[in-house]
Amino acid sequence: MLPAKSNPRHSESLKVLVSIFAFNEGRKLEVTVRRFPNPRNYDVMVMDDGSTDGTRDMLRRHPSILVLRNNENVGVGYGMRRVFRYALENSYDVVVPYAGNNKDRPDDIPVLLEAIRNGHDFVQGSRYKKGGMYGNMPFYRQLATRFVHPWIFSLVAGSHITDSTNGFRAIRTTLFKDKQIDLDQEWLDRYELEPYLFLKAIKLGYRVTEVPVTKIYPEKGLGKYTKMKPVWGWWSILRPLIFVWFKMKE
Repeated sequence: MLPAKSNPRHSESLKVLVSIFAFNEGRKLEVTVRRFPNPRNYDVMVMDDGSTDGTRDMLRRHPSILVLRNNENVGVGYGMRRVFRYALENSYDVVVPYAGNNKDRPDDIPVLLEAIRNGHDFVQGSRYKKGGMYGNMPFYRQLATRFVHPWIFSLVAGSHITDSTNGFRAIRTTLFKDKQIDLDQEWLDRYELEPYLFLKAIKLGYRVTEVPVTKIYPEKGLGKYTKMKPVWGWWSILRPLIFVWFKMKE
């Protein structure tokens, strides 16, 4: 990986916000929320992107969960910007984005945070790194997430990455203050923001690493495993690489 911008802080006490991103996840979101340990040494928030499926009523039954809500569906990138601003305004050290459809495991959060304490600024969860696991994934999605996108991402980043599309990661909030990372661009409102931020972290020399995590897609009985559209969704996560590579966007 690239040279570090920060030094190891093995005994560092971190204020951590785990942010669940959800839009009409229904039963999957409730299962997700119930999986978190209690007590825990981090805060959990749901960023509800305009759900109309009873999510609001369900969350009232979980008073320990913080809630941010968009009045209408705007996009996960827009929601992430709101969470990042909230984290800065409330003096959090680290944000951990987390899937609202029950794909991630709370047991992996300490693994991400350990790498942060060891001096990293951006810790990418990888289902494909040795020790990681995945399941219930359609073949075409395995092909895209294990080979196609990581190959292109690694080429543009100049650093070998095994799982560039996994949204389960830990990020120091200092990155959100970097004026060379412009998260407020309107074209980042949907899926574009995540690969953009990941790529910029590497390009700017922040200390980035991958750690093994588990990502199991939900059973069909709980609903669709993803809301990403096959063509437009994948263009959304590819175009930040093209824009940065050709210096079309900053």
